[in-house]
Amino acid sequence: MYYNVGKIVNTHGIRGELRIVSTTDFPEERFKKGSQLAVFKTESDSSPLQSVTVASARQHKGFTLLTFEGYDDINAVLPFKGTVLKVDEAQLTDNDLSDGEYYYHQIIGLTVVDQAGNKIGTVKEIMAPGANDVWVVSRPGQSELLLPVIKQVVKKVDLENQQVVVELMEGLD
Repeated sequence: MYYNVGKIVNTHGIRGELRIVSTTDFPEERFKKGSQLAVFKTESDSSPLQSVTVASARQHKGFTLLTFEGYDDINAVLPFKGTVLKVDEAQLTDNDLSDGEYYYHQIIGLTVVDQAGNKIGTVKEIMAPGANDVWVVSRPGQSELLLPVIKQVVKKVDLENQQVVVELMEGLD
């Protein structure tokens, strides 16, 4: 299984750099020199077009700029434009995580319940706007709930039972 880490949106310059919109929870780990990535035509494809090795990575104006080993000019990287970068599940290790940290793919899809066990909704997306992540919770028949990931709100993440226990602070609902 592969997990999405970014989308190649354009080239940058003439030396083979690619402009990436990162969707990973650990960009410094996923895009470090020597990292193996799989290139997919679309997010829904199940098999990669090819594998690439990161030669360099840097941040520039809100994007990650990557070069791949063996691709050193704009003509070589043009076919990558519009493709999706993914990482193989085998490359993900729990050693990367501290206690209380989770991969995005572990959180998305979890059922959100209050402390009394009442279902609130399902985590459908994770945003990282600044100081803390925000989980977007879809609720049937209601607007989406934006849930800040802070100790006062998220009380317990239970991966075994696929649920998150939260305490909704006043004004969140």
